[in-house]
Amino acid sequence: MIALLVLGFSFQNTTFGDLSVGAFLALAVPTGLAVYASRTNMRLYWYSLRYRKRTIRISAAYLFRIKLDGKYLLVRGSRFPHYQPVGGVFKFSDQGQNFLASIGALDDDLVAIDERSKSDLRIRILGMHLSKFYAWFDDRRGREDSPWREFYEELVVTSVLPSEKFPYILHDYQGRIVDRIRFSPRASSLEVLITDVYELLPNSEQEQALRNTFSSNDEAFGWFTRDAIERRGALPGATSATPIAEHAQKIL
Repeated sequence: MIALLVLGFSFQNTTFGDLSVGAFLALAVPTGLAVYASRTNMRLYWYSLRYRKRTIRISAAYLFRIKLDGKYLLVRGSRFPHYQPVGGVFKFSDQGQNFLASIGALDDDLVAIDERSKSDLRIRILGMHLSKFYAWFDDRRGREDSPWREFYEELVVTSVLPSEKFPYILHDYQGRIVDRIRFSPRASSLEVLITDVYELLPNSEQEQALRNTFSSNDEAFGWFTRDAIERRGALPGATSATPIAEHAQKIL
């Protein structure tokens, strides 16, 4: 591509030069798009080299964007006293356990392992295995691949939403956010957070059921504006703040 560009400038205003520039553009555009699309993979590959002997904590989760009339539905966290999007950490299967064992993955010690957190995709690995882990995660085999479980547990089982209106849900996949590596004081470790974002697509009955919760006084959930989420619950002139998790901004 560089040679074509040099030829194009060397033979400006000639047919040969025009053909060289055209060929350069024909190659450069798809190449640039491919590099842009794989930027996450390239970044993680770099981390794998730079931090190959360091332990990295990985948490792979999904979040729901549930939006009506300009407000977003958040639920009160069970582990931390703040409001956050519906969602949670992906689970891995026995097949996934075999893969994780092959790269020496260890259970994360930041959250106590109990029946609820068992098989959570919240682990610690050596940096040299980071890109290999991401390739496995992106392949989707050996891990949970549906956001239904947490939706059901957090909104239907708790009777926030009526089960007869939500025997199933439709949703759109909005994309993936892979945070840049950072040192987490809470985890006392380098950390990479992976988040898949889904948007709920309610039918007319489900939309009405959601709208019926607007006037609820149940502190287990609430509807919040974009401004409130961006400010993490602290609004100008308010005498008190409703704590909102930082990661809630990922659904905006």
